[in-house]
Formats: sequence, structure tokens, C-alpha cells
Amino acid sequence: MLSRHFLRSKVLQAVYSSRYEGADEMSVAQNFEYHIQKLNELGVLQVSLLPRFVEVAGAVLEEGKKKFRPTEEDRNPSMRLVENEFVRRMADNFELKQAMEKWCGCWETHEDLVREAFLDFRKTKEYREYVGEGDKEAGRYESDKAFAILVFRYLMNRESLRAVVGERSLLWEDDFDQIAQYNFMMLKTLEENAFDEAMMWPVMYDKRVGKDEADMEFARELLRGTLATREESEELIKEHLQGWEFERVSRMDVLLINMAVAELTGCPTIPEKVTVDEYIELSKEFSAERSRLFINGILDKLIAELRSRGRINKIVKE
Repeated sequence: MLSRHFLRSKVLQAVYSSRYEGADEMSVAQNFEYHIQKLNELGVLQVSLLPRFVEVAGAVLEEGKKKFRPTEEDRNPSMRLVENEFVRRMADNFELKQAMEKWCGCWETHEDLVREAFLDFRKTKEYREYVGEGDKEAGRYESDKAFAILVFRYLMNRESLRAVVGERSLLWEDDFDQIAQYNFMMLKTLEENAFDEAMMWPVMYDKRVGKDEADMEFARELLRGTLATREESEELIKEHLQGWEFERVSRMDVLLINMAVAELTGCPTIPEKVTVDEYIELSKEFSAERSRLFINGILDKLIAELRSRGRINKIVKE
């Protein structure tokens, strides 16, 4: 499920650790694998909030019936959210249940925060409109799915709940929003006729999925290739600098060019333009505003040099 762009960004962080923080190559590779595996836990922690939120909502509604002086709404609350078909299927899915049991005990520990989130959400226009629809069956799954995804977005933006996740791992601070977006898109793909207890639950990186494993192997090779060709790449950069001293070039720009060279020479199925565009995009995220111009100019020169040396050999798809 993780995009190659995201994986490139994780490789960039690993390479930075090796180059400028003194980490040895073996530990860098191990930490990279660990970080990617931990993203599965982060993803499950996020989606597990939905069934937990609904469970807590049910408890709050039941408590309302026992008030000393309950209102009519307290006595006869709408159970539309508690009976949400989409969330029920999530709670019943075998693989997700196993993952939640393994990783998600923190939501029981922080039930007060989940309860507070429901009490606030209960006041919203969206909640009132949803429960006001009653128990109509026509289009129930799609309606429940749309509302569950709306709740998921609300929960992901709830600072108190984000803080709970952040306490679990410092690695997740920079990844939270990206993984939430992946989960948001994933939830939208769950169709009624395929979503049941036995469905293979989508995680961030699943070895059983061919594309996931192929993308992960690409990232591993990119990491190995970048570390192995660092000195050669830096010498190439020095040769093509005009009016600049190598020491004045941004560290991040050097690393991005190192990675681009490793990809250009080590990934024959990826077109040159795709590689150049990817590292220009990464420079917008991780480097200075004008870095994209510098990186684009240097890569143009390096591609010509590497072609002349026979170092770039692309496989053209027919």
C-alpha cells in the first residue's frame, strides 16, 4: 500500500542517518526494515479507533437511559451509530481483530479521551443528521460507510488522540498524517460484496501482496545502492559543479542526488524522467526552495555523463 514516493522518503532518512549521524550500514538497513514494519502498527492503531469509538458511544447511550431524570432522547436514543454496518464489519474482520488485540490496548487505557471525543462529536450537525435518518435499509452499507469515514477523519484530527499515538513511538510523529491518508483511501475501497470476516485486512506493508513486496524490494535495493555508490556519486557531483564549492552544497541536496544516481544506474525498469521528477518532488519536501533547480541541473549533467560511461541501461517496455 505504501507508495514508492513515500518509500523513497524513508530511504532518504535512512541514508541521512548513515551519512551524517554515524550509523553503520547494517544497522541502517535493520532500522529501515523496523521502521516500515512499525507503520503497520500505526495504521492499525488509527483504524482501530473507529470500532472503539462506536463501542464507547454505545456505552454512553446506555448510561443515558439510567440517568435520574432522563430526557426522551436519553430514554430512546438513536442506535444508528452503534449499529453502523461498516464499522460492524471492521470489528468482525478476523485479521483486523487479531491485529487490534496485538497492538491496540491503548484505547482501553485512554477510554476517557475516546468518550470525550464522542461527546463532542455528538453535538455536531453531521451526527444529528446521520442518526436522524433512522433505520432505513436502502443504501445502508454505503451510507454507513460514508459516515464511518467521516468519523475516521474527525478522529485523526483530534489532538488528544493523536498524542496517544505519538507517545507509542517517536518514529510516528512525521508519518501520522501520511498513514492516516493511506487509511482514508483504503477504507473508501472496501466494497460491500467483498468486505467480510475472512477478507485479508489491508495493512501498510503486506509481504503476501506482490506489489507491496516488489515496492519494498525496490526500496531495499535503493538503500543498498545509495550507500554503495555514495563516494562515486559525490565525486561526480564535484566534477560538474560550476562556481560552487562542494562543501557549500546542501547536505540534503547531495543525498538526493546520491539516491537519484543509484536509482538511475540500478533500476533499469524506471524511466529517467520518472527518477528525476521524483527527486525534484522530494527536494520540495526536504530541502530549500531553490534546491529543485540545482538538483535538476546537476542531474541533467550526470545523466549525460553516466550514459557516456554506459552506466545507464534502461529496459524499454514494448
